[in-house]
Amino acid sequence: MKIEIVDLTEENLGDAPEFSAYPFSCKYCLYWEHPEEFKYLEEKGKEAMMKKKMIWLKKTRQEFGNCGKMLYIDGKSVGYAQYAPPKLFPNAANYSVSVSNDAVLLSCLYISREEYRYLMSMFLKAIINELKGKAKAIETFATRKKGNFETPSGPMEFYLQNGFKMHKDDKVFPLMRLDI
Repeated sequence: MKIEIVDLTEENLGDAPEFSAYPFSCKYCLYWEHPEEFKYLEEKGKEAMMKKKMIWLKKTRQEFGNCGKMLYIDGKSVGYAQYAPPKLFPNAANYSVSVSNDAVLLSCLYISREEYRYLMSMFLKAIINELKGKAKAIETFATRKKGNFETPSGPMEFYLQNGFKMHKDDKVFPLMRLDI
């Protein structure tokens, strides 16, 4: 089995894994970038949503640098991650706790197939290694539901197992932090 973790680019965004639940793929999801449009995927269409995501990706790469990763197994995309300063994710402001200004927000860490979830820590470590020297910390909104990898960033226990600490408590989405 050949495992590759590569930077997210305009060229490979279209490879993002697809799934049966809304929004059907991270490449169409605008939850963090354009929350006012997130619920209109079916009205506007996947192509229009992906175009908006592409514009966000290009702008963010120009302003911040690399802002995501893709995980491939034997040439097929099975994982997607995105991260950037919180100001580039407007929906972060809608949470009850706010992301620190000295941190990069890991808004999505997703592996589409359960049998590959054991690669999640390796995927996260690639992001951590990239962001060392570029940011003081990484923060993410985790879920309290044990084993729930269906949310954008995953369960709290996963982050605790990978060195994160609870930075700001919330009943549903605690803000986790790793100083790097």
